[in-house]
Amino acid sequence: MDFLTLARNYQNQMIKDLQELIAIPSLSDETKATPTAPFGPKIREALDWMLNKGSADGFDTLDVDGYAGVISLGHQAESLGMLGHLDIVPIGEGWSVDPFGGQIKDGFIFGRGSGDDKGPTIAAYYAMKIIRDLNIDLNKKLMLIVGCDEETGMRCMKHYIEVGPIPDMGFVPDAEFPVIYGEKGILVMKLSGKKHTVIKQMRAGERPNIVLGKCSVEVFGKPKEDELRLFCRSHRIKASYKYLTDSTIYTFEGKYSHASTPQKGQNAAVYALNFVAAAYQDEAAADLSRLLYSYHGTGLNIEFDGAHMRNLTMNLGIVHITNTQFDLTLDIRYPNDVDFDFCRKNIEQTLKNDASWVSASVIAHKEPLFVDPNSELVKTLHDVYREVSGDDFTPLKTMGGGTYARTLPNFVAYGMAFPLRKLPDFAGDAHQKDEAIEIESLIMATAIYAKAIYKLAYENA
Repeated sequence: MDFLTLARNYQNQMIKDLQELIAIPSLSDETKATPTAPFGPKIREALDWMLNKGSADGFDTLDVDGYAGVISLGHQAESLGMLGHLDIVPIGEGWSVDPFGGQIKDGFIFGRGSGDDKGPTIAAYYAMKIIRDLNIDLNKKLMLIVGCDEETGMRCMKHYIEVGPIPDMGFVPDAEFPVIYGEKGILVMKLSGKKHTVIKQMRAGERPNIVLGKCSVEVFGKPKEDELRLFCRSHRIKASYKYLTDSTIYTFEGKYSHASTPQKGQNAAVYALNFVAAAYQDEAAADLSRLLYSYHGTGLNIEFDGAHMRNLTMNLGIVHITNTQFDLTLDIRYPNDVDFDFCRKNIEQTLKNDASWVSASVIAHKEPLFVDPNSELVKTLHDVYREVSGDDFTPLKTMGGGTYARTLPNFVAYGMAFPLRKLPDFAGDAHQKDEAIEIESLIMATAIYAKAIYKLAYENA
């Protein structure tokens, strides 16, 4: 059966639906939360859109208290699930298009959430619709679960697991092909302390899982023009300054990226601390710069290279400095070869030895995910990807990103980014400005998901 041709038959409707979903600015806003909209009205609006779409197309739907929704087909005892999310990260700066416009240019659809995770969720939905329209007998119930809090802690899935129906197996369309069978552990820590500093104030970042692409720091005193010029030239970074009455505001421009891939970004806050330490001989900034200079966590003595998941990574995602009070939030992704205690103890010991004025506390922690790469689920998904995409080269993967797969047993991340279909320079990746998704990739992913469902849930497969 040619699932790629089947998927193309739905292309125009898929594009229209994705544009409508992108138009909903589904950012978390708990200041406006209600009992039926625990993450705010806009995420509730996106959930309603998705559930209404499923109901109008003839699927069964379930609203799980505004935390998540389920669109399902069939009532079999066993079940196969797909798990996407409707919430998005903050917009950030520097967009050349409307982040909620769904503009199409050169075969790409632009908008915040287009790739993470509204586009992939639409692909999974239409895969289920293709299977339904084939009118075949399945041996598993199909479930598309859409969550509302993936970007800010996955509290939606914690609630869902307590009250919702749990699929027996499944996949999450929120990563890369061919199959992600392992995800690093995620440890969010806060570094806090008080110390004399020339920094008047420095505030940057809203989420720990975003590499800071821009950061301003206000420093007491006149500007250090020569030092700034030399610093920018030697570090290949852009910066500007504005002199006020008794202080100078420096603004550093890095590059936004997801915290799971800090090597793709440039952390402007780390550069800002480094500059203040060097130009003003500031001891507090020097301590922090020494601790945080490496996104491998070298300065915190937690550098580690795992067998399956490779390097531990560390990101400085939130900075609040004012009146000599320092509060910095770190996002640490660690491989399954080490554990939570390794990271926590090494950080605490390093601070005690090298910066005793700083203390560390744990904000959140998620254990690593590891599914046997030789399992039936992984092998079937991998075979389907190769058959539809023609890519026999790319191996199975692990990653630093955290998806919903870690919340349910026997789940893995499965696309929808294609390793051999790289984004052009004008299109941004997840969490970046000008985030976009390729229409052809959307169609191919839909075909892959439909064939995966066919293989895993059709009684004659």
